Amino acid sequence: MSTSILVTGGTGTLGRAVVARLREAGHDPRVMSRRPGPGHVVADLVTGDGVDAALDGVDIVINCATTLRGERDVVATRTLVEAFRRAGCRHLVHVSIVGVDRIHFGYYNGKLASEEVVRAVPHTILRATQFHDLLRTIFAVLAKLPVMFVPRLRFQPVDVRDVAARLVELALGDPIGRAPDFGGPEVRDAVDLARSHLAGRRRLIVPFSLPGKAFRAYRAGGNLTPEHADGKITFEEDR
Repeated sequence: MSTSILVTGGTGTLGRAVVARLREAGHDPRVMSRRPGPGHVVADLVTGDGVDAALDGVDIVINCATTLRGERDVVATRTLVEAFRRAGCRHLVHVSIVGVDRIHFGYYNGKLASEEVVRAVPHTILRATQFHDLLRTIFAVLAKLPVMFVPRLRFQPVDVRDVAARLVELALGDPIGRAPDFGGPEVRDAVDLARSHLAGRRRLIVPFSLPGKAFRAYRAGGNLTPEHADGKITFEEDR
C-alpha cells in the first residue's frame, strides 16, 4: 500500500507488535528507534536528533515511544508534534494509559500532559491498561525473595498484540481525538495474577496495602476500564 507509516519506539515491546501487525496487513512501516539496527531509522525524540529526517514523507505516525520519566515524555512528545507539523503528516496516533486523569504521580502526570500536547495536531489517543509484560516483569522481581509481597490492587492486564491490533485499526482511519479506552478481558486481583505467574512454583504470598493518594486511586479502580474489556488474550494465554 502507498500510505507511509512511521512507528516511533518501533523496537520496544508495543512497537514491535505494532510493526508486526502492520506488516501482516500488507504495509511496510518505517521503524524509528534511538539505537541503530537493521532497517531502523535512528532518531531521538528528547534531543530532536534525526526526527525531521525520520518523518520526511510520512503520512501516519503511531507513537509507541515512551520514557520512564514524565517530564521527558512531555519533551519527547512535543518534539514529535513539532516535527509532525513541519512534515505535513496527516494522523498522529498516540498511546497513553487508562487512569492518567485519575491517578496522580510523576509518570502518569507526564502522560496526561503529553496527551494535551498531541491535541495540537490531527490525532487519535488510545489509553490502554497495564500490559501483561509489565506485570510479569514486576512479579519476576518480587518472586526473587522467599516471601512474595504483593500489593492489594486490581489490574485489567492486556496483551500488547491486542493493543497493537487496535492501534493499527485506528491509524488507518481518520483522526477521532480520544478513542474509547482499551482494557484486557478480565479484572483480576494482583495476588491472583501473582499465583498465576508462579505457575506452581512455591512462594509464600503476602498481600499488603500501599499508602498515599495515588494508591488509593488504584484501589478505587482508577486504572480499570471494565466497560471496555476489549482485549482477547488472557494473562494465562500469554506465556
